[in-house]
Amino acid sequence: MVRIATIVEGHGEVKAAPILLRRIAAAVFPGEAVSIPTPIRAPRRKIVKQDELEKFVKLAAGKAGADGRILILLDADDDCPALLAPALLQRARAVSAGRPVRVILAKAEYEAWFLAAAISIAGRRGIRKDAAPPSDPESIRGAKEQLRKLMPPGRRYRETIDQPALTEVFDLAAAQAAPSFDKLWRDVKSLLLLGRR
Repeated sequence: MVRIATIVEGHGEVKAAPILLRRIAAAVFPGEAVSIPTPIRAPRRKIVKQDELEKFVKLAAGKAGADGRILILLDADDDCPALLAPALLQRARAVSAGRPVRVILAKAEYEAWFLAAAISIAGRRGIRKDAAPPSDPESIRGAKEQLRKLMPPGRRYRETIDQPALTEVFDLAAAQAAPSFDKLWRDVKSLLLLGRR
């Protein structure tokens, strides 16, 4: 059984990340068991600081076990994922005690993946039935606010409730139109493939 320990930044991702990883694993290797311990929540401002990421990776290494893997999932926010992710990956690998590590930065937010797959979440969690994906969902800074705009007046997007619920139902294939989600898909698949014959 593959065990993947995760480090996430938001309260919503603590519940949503295991759902997402299990869905990807089921799509890539149907019937394979995957163990995903409760994610370690680390505020982004800490993760990017020297020596802080390293503490969280060591904790994740313990949760992953000797044969486990580590996945770090953050929002890119205003940073360039192509610059920040490799720097974080290098630091994480240095302290992962040989465990495979992947770093994914959602551009600019996790919720941009929902926008990329907007048709599949239309009519759910208060999202309008005519919701359609924007032309470039990852260029939107404020994807949570965009989701709120797709909801009726008085209804707001609640990260800790809506993010896990939408993660259960959004179309993974449609979300791959977002390059950062496609990278997540490829990285999770590579972690699952390690050690397979």
